[in-house]
Amino acid sequence: MRAVLYESFGGVPRVVDVEKPAAGPGAVVIQVLATGLCQSDVHAWAGHDPGITLPHVPGHELVGRISELGAGVSTLRVGQRVTVPFVCACGDCPECEGGNGQVCRNQTQPGFTHWGSFAEYVSIESAEVNVIPIPDSLDPGAAAILGCRFATAFRGLVGQARLQPDEWAVVVGCGGVGLSAVMIAAAVGARVIGVDIATDALELATASGAEAVIDSSGLSDDEVVARVREVTGGGAAVSVEALGRENTTATAIRSLARRGRHVQIGLYAGDPRIPMSDVIAGELTLLGSHGMAARHYPAMLDIIASGKLRPEELITRRISLDEVPAAMIDLANARNTAGVTLIVPS
Repeated sequence: MRAVLYESFGGVPRVVDVEKPAAGPGAVVIQVLATGLCQSDVHAWAGHDPGITLPHVPGHELVGRISELGAGVSTLRVGQRVTVPFVCACGDCPECEGGNGQVCRNQTQPGFTHWGSFAEYVSIESAEVNVIPIPDSLDPGAAAILGCRFATAFRGLVGQARLQPDEWAVVVGCGGVGLSAVMIAAAVGARVIGVDIATDALELATASGAEAVIDSSGLSDDEVVARVREVTGGGAAVSVEALGRENTTATAIRSLARRGRHVQIGLYAGDPRIPMSDVIAGELTLLGSHGMAARHYPAMLDIIASGKLRPEELITRRISLDEVPAAMIDLANARNTAGVTLIVPS
């Protein structure tokens, strides 16, 4: 099969012919119909993930059809249209038994622990725990980006922060996952502020349901916080940081009202300093979101089926496998367009 492969961290990826995966016991092989290009793929390529073994095929957001069943798989069928969470659970550990497969201690992640979906085929272990059948009516682009961006934002806002209608939510960083958060917050009836330095990203945030946007280019962090407090009348109930930067995390936390909840989605290259004095004085809650277990996807799919969530509207670019190496380099150098880039392998 054809796949995007890199042989050194930061080295130029190439499209090459590699061996197609086989379905081991309990696993399936999925023919990839579409897959998303995500900032997490670039973090891994840059060498920020110690679990990656070289050479490596990235990619973790996908939709496809099952092409092969491993021994013991009886609840799935060849030809079924499916997606998967980017964190695949084992199904047997205490976290999985408690319903929290997104933090499974034995987790596997396509594109991280093993070769991923920037390819024509990808294998998924513990398939009956992780593979999620989806209707043919769901847009393939929407289905592809559910596994990481949308699931992480949905879990963070709905499952962790328990965002309520009419509450203010501020989303700092309106890339793919930030825009997903904007759209989800608006869908649950919250009032949303989007913060970014890029005009096209802010335009997409408005189109995705943001009631207000703040162009932070040329503003100090204090000025951004003041703008949020002015718009909300004292601070947001929930903040989301979707960039993975120390200063924007501090800005998001400082934009909260007292007793507010901060959701951290952006990934860091190292550990940031947190304004803990604000956390203590305001009795703030700090929450993480590491994706969402497959068992929780039906609630998100129901909202999508209702028309309140339209993930496909965030897709601004569709490319082939041959275009992926250049697109990864552009994303690493912040030369990507706003919205989500979707890869169609064939």
